[in-house]
Amino acid sequence: MTMNRRTFLAGGTAAVGVAVAAHRVRADWQPSQRYPDPLVKIIDPSFTKYRLNLAKVERIATGMRWAEGPVWFGDGRFLLWSDIPNNRIMRWDEETGVVGVFRKPSHNANGNTRDRQGRLLTCEHDARRVTRTEYDGAITVLADKYDGKPLNSPNDIVCKSDGSVWFTDPPFGILGHYEGHIAKPELPTNVYRWDPKSGKLAVVTGDVDRPNGLAFSPDESKLYVVEAGVAPRVIRAFDVTDGGTRLGKGAVLITAEQKGTPDGLRVDVDGNLWVGWGMGAEGLDGVAVFNAAGKLIGRIDLPERCANVCFGGQQRNRLFMCGSTSIYSLFVNTQGVPGG
Repeated sequence: MTMNRRTFLAGGTAAVGVAVAAHRVRADWQPSQRYPDPLVKIIDPSFTKYRLNLAKVERIATGMRWAEGPVWFGDGRFLLWSDIPNNRIMRWDEETGVVGVFRKPSHNANGNTRDRQGRLLTCEHDARRVTRTEYDGAITVLADKYDGKPLNSPNDIVCKSDGSVWFTDPPFGILGHYEGHIAKPELPTNVYRWDPKSGKLAVVTGDVDRPNGLAFSPDESKLYVVEAGVAPRVIRAFDVTDGGTRLGKGAVLITAEQKGTPDGLRVDVDGNLWVGWGMGAEGLDGVAVFNAAGKLIGRIDLPERCANVCFGGQQRNRLFMCGSTSIYSLFVNTQGVPGG
């Protein structure tokens, strides 16, 4: 069956041959009954303008084992995310609230985003590759090797305004059989850039020990990368150089210290970093919000660790948060930048 972009957006599950199944949200967690929501905490007065006093944290889906890689399809009004150990990509429909399977098997997919033509880009742990889902549902492999050697396990991914695809390649998916399969790493843990004109892969930095989440600043002059191979974890800020194709030397912008684990992140139009957070002291699971100078200005408390986030909704002002087993959302008074 021939499918165009409209068909893909209207029925993404049909495009990959998987039926949508109903998925109920458990009743063991309830949103706050108060406005403003006490789960949205102002750490610095500068965060006040970003909190909507009549918006609260909502749980829109549950039942995952490890949720990751949220990506918003505004033209179809749905959210996709990975459930890595369950080897599937899930879908939530904004209009109906229905949750179901978008793709299974997913090759233990992790990070997702869209390219500048609206196609789905996915990091696959088990297949050790980065793929693009075409409008007709076909899968195109963008990268699975560098210098003749297999990638480790692509983790998180963003698309720059020039169409280039940037992704991180730590070994997490080949360290065990829970999120992929056991294999010996053959490459350093690099950050890569895939060129849309040549189709070639280039290392933009090898100076990050187990790079994880990444995101561009609004003007794309900086790339933020979570370094997961150091203790405590840090978020590095790299200058984007050489006409937007390479990175300069990175500097530590944020240090987690003993205050939890940063994972995935996205950036809003004012340059603030919204970072999935957890695994630290009690009460720190959720999202930490930093300004462009690296100062903590706000928090969103969740009942479980948050791995990653994205902005979506009709005005790109709805923050979607991947908790360990559930998906949460919160309307905020800002918008996410494109490409994440």
